[in-house]
Amino acid sequence: MPDDLRPQSTRSRPAITTSTSTADTVTTVTTHSRNSDFETQFPGAAVGTQSGGILLKRTPRSFLVIAGLLALSLVAAACGGGDDSGDGGSDDGGGGDTGTPVAGGNLSYGLEAETSGGWCLPESQLAISGIQVAKTIYDTLTAPNDKDEYVPFLAESVEPNEDYTEWTITLREGIKFHDGTDLDATVVKNNLDAYRGAYPARSPLLFVFVFEDVASVDVVDDLTVKVTTSVPWPAFPATLYGSGRVGMVAQAQLDDPDTCDKNLIGTGPFKLDEWVVNDHLTASKNPDYWRTDADGNQLPYLDSVEYRPFVEETSRVNALESGEINGMHTNDASSIEQVGLGKEAGSLGEVKSDQFSEVSYLMFNTSKPPFDNQTARQAVAYALNRDEMNTVVFLDQMTMASGPFAKGVTGYLEDTGFPSFDLDKAKELVAEYESETGEPLSFTITSANSAATVQITSFIQQKAKAAGMDVNLKPIEQAAQINTALGDDWQSMYWRNHPGGDPDTQYNWWYGGSPVNFGKFDDAQMNELLDQGRTTADQAERATIYEDINKLFSEKMYNVWTNWSNWTIGTAPDVNGILGPDLPDGSAPFPGLATGHPVSGVWISQ
Repeated sequence: MPDDLRPQSTRSRPAITTSTSTADTVTTVTTHSRNSDFETQFPGAAVGTQSGGILLKRTPRSFLVIAGLLALSLVAAACGGGDDSGDGGSDDGGGGDTGTPVAGGNLSYGLEAETSGGWCLPESQLAISGIQVAKTIYDTLTAPNDKDEYVPFLAESVEPNEDYTEWTITLREGIKFHDGTDLDATVVKNNLDAYRGAYPARSPLLFVFVFEDVASVDVVDDLTVKVTTSVPWPAFPATLYGSGRVGMVAQAQLDDPDTCDKNLIGTGPFKLDEWVVNDHLTASKNPDYWRTDADGNQLPYLDSVEYRPFVEETSRVNALESGEINGMHTNDASSIEQVGLGKEAGSLGEVKSDQFSEVSYLMFNTSKPPFDNQTARQAVAYALNRDEMNTVVFLDQMTMASGPFAKGVTGYLEDTGFPSFDLDKAKELVAEYESETGEPLSFTITSANSAATVQITSFIQQKAKAAGMDVNLKPIEQAAQINTALGDDWQSMYWRNHPGGDPDTQYNWWYGGSPVNFGKFDDAQMNELLDQGRTTADQAERATIYEDINKLFSEKMYNVWTNWSNWTIGTAPDVNGILGPDLPDGSAPFPGLATGHPVSGVWISQ
């Protein structure tokens, strides 16, 4: 095994114990589409604390499911093909701010998938459709602005001590949940404890790892909570947002043993009316919402929001064009083209962004041949003509990627050192690999079985073969792909992950020994940089650290990046305000769309 792949991490992680009982826990995972949210059932799971840490007790089979759920919760795997080039958050035309907001009207919004697992937020595993709904019903303690700064939202202030190991969260006074109960320090403590696995009524999966560096949460007074962390954590406010997943849930929902996933009670701009699975979710205006716009007008503007799942991209965009719905999200190239043509014709509105995007890539299993060998990884990178890929496969609609961090994200670099196409160099590396190992450079690409993804992997196959590699394709169902990635029976996989935001949120994906480090690399330099990025407060120093991570990926070639996956919002021409009102501190709203958008500022021209 090359030195760069030897296990070297010493950082402690949450303890996971497995039972040797033959009576295995029954666990099921159901996925609904490419890029879909999913349903989980895991009876018998137990969560407790041990010596101040977190102990997860799972049977062998359910341990695999735990990691699978961690994977699914943040990654829309192998969804290549359906991505747009974007233009940095443009919102001209419909969807933008083209006049004075007026109250009233309904937004009927097409989602790419149903969230059958529901919204018991500490336990929920949400992809973009689920996050979009969560942002409608719930609010978070912090929220990002246009500079990717995480500013107080439900909180009035979030203040660290001198070494960033204690965070004092002071809540805004007078905010109420939809059931009339107060947002106070006790319910916030209970929420944070639920997310980190220290609240008896809830059994989180992903968030146990996300909040692993939280040592304690204490109530100071009615409106003040103190969070103590085990390491300095300057980026902790970003974790409190969690891409919109870390909403504050009413005590009644948090404690509900049977319908926490269906009984949605937040502080958000809309309150749940009805959810009919696989058909619609409706929510009406919260008349007691705590926010007003810059002119003092009550938010939200809309009377109601309806979400409808359309798994088929064509059906969703056709519904928009016909007027059946008046809003939708998409990252499908043909749908984006249709929306763009509608905008040109004046029949549709469009909001799109190339900032803070997810990245698509060929991921290598570095724990086994051939990609435990850096020469093999480099050979694939040099063989791939990504400019040609953009033209032939993506019809020049893509923003091609050279690293994990998209434009706008700390650590983004125009030039990461990622190699350009060089067929002769690729052939040299293939010959070098074969000389070193005595084996041909042969591998299989596992991917989702959608036609768009197979088109991408076929292009990669063609280019690798031209350099002398023998490449097979293995398209499989998405659920099977996730479980495959968790194991060792694969060599390379087409994948999508790492939506923009504070780069510290990528910590668990890349740290050696993490259950969701799918590439299985354990790189001492990477681990050290991730730890430095987490504990460093100076933003210039953090930028340098994450730029070094960006360059390290290009040097070690753990992944071959293809494109950033950017999202477009299509609307009727009279729908405005998609990116939302300014934040409570007056800063402009976050321009990224990879994890949904707010609806409190959406309004319809009358």
